Amino acid sequence: MREQLLDVAIIGGGPAGLNAALMLGRARKNVVVIDEGRPRNAVTRETHGFLTRDGVSPSEFRRIAQEEISAYPSVSIVADTAVSITGTDGQFLINTAQGETFDCKKLLFAVGMKDQPLDVPGLAEVYGKSAFVCPYCDGWELRDKPLVIISKGAGVMHFAPLLSGWTNRFTICTNGPDELTEAQREELRQHRVPVFNTPIRSIDSIDGMVQQVVLEDGTTIPCEGIFFSPELVTGSDLPQSIGCHITEAGMVVVDDFGRTNIPGVYSAGDAASRQYQAIAAAAKGAFTAAAINNELNLEAWRRNG
Repeated sequence: MREQLLDVAIIGGGPAGLNAALMLGRARKNVVVIDEGRPRNAVTRETHGFLTRDGVSPSEFRRIAQEEISAYPSVSIVADTAVSITGTDGQFLINTAQGETFDCKKLLFAVGMKDQPLDVPGLAEVYGKSAFVCPYCDGWELRDKPLVIISKGAGVMHFAPLLSGWTNRFTICTNGPDELTEAQREELRQHRVPVFNTPIRSIDSIDGMVQQVVLEDGTTIPCEGIFFSPELVTGSDLPQSIGCHITEAGMVVVDDFGRTNIPGVYSAGDAASRQYQAIAAAAKGAFTAAAINNELNLEAWRRNG
């Protein structure tokens, strides 16, 4: 039992949660980061697009971040899982899977998003090695190579023009009905983009490197990489359990300062944004931490006035 009333409890120790902890530590706030240690990007070998850390592994990124945060003694990082939250603004109580309890004034959900089970045979074996979800993160490594896009409908029309900046050698597999309009199909034909809507039988690979996509009708599509549209859910049910508004896409609804509809509760990073990049999550963590610190300081100012 932790009897100290903490200023902030951060649930989630990815880029958003860790950068928020750094900011709050520098602002002299007492903070705990509760992290279960199962980040979504653990499947990837490298983190890209983050200045000074381009190409670092996700585990090394976290190690460096935690080492830097350790310089601020008012911040602690706990390897545990938050399982329930009660209370209101100024006095939240968090219970964890390991039987710990934490009292805090403010809450920050930095729980990220999690992938739903991958229902394409062979996709799990290549995910993070030669199959990815974000060209900004991994497109450079696959530039000019023959690729397959696994997506349908709006996802196809997002991926196709975007990916064309890295390669014009790609094929679309919709793994079933394409959900495209005739105008969209014509647009893809004009750009000479092959589209297959036959279900995928398997993705053949060697040591995580894709060799070909095989369709149910026997068609084989050789390729050296895959981009696909994942199905995502919020990384924790806790925001919804305490009444936070959630979008149909599974994101926590926040304002420009990271505030949810519940007083004293904030969210940042992938859980509250569709900008699924480490540097964007870290930036949101920093901005939201500043908003939390401002609120705490203003409350103290008014109490002591």
